[in-house]
Amino acid sequence: MKFLYLLFAVFLLIFQATSGSADPLYPDTAECRTQGNFCRAGMCPPTFTASGSCHGGLMNCCSK
Repeated sequence: MKFLYLLFAVFLLIFQATSGSADPLYPDTAECRTQGNFCRAGMCPPTFTASGSCHGGLMNCCSK
């Protein structure tokens, strides 16, 4: 019966990892990701440049 605690922990980690995928994908964010870029709140890292916006302008679309 001790394995049930381990099984519960594994299921918890699996469902926790997939819960963020249910968020709605905004059109500007989808466009950014299809170009191979990523969205980030605030400034882009030093080796990247901001090439647009995501989530209605709240985040930057960063590209190489």
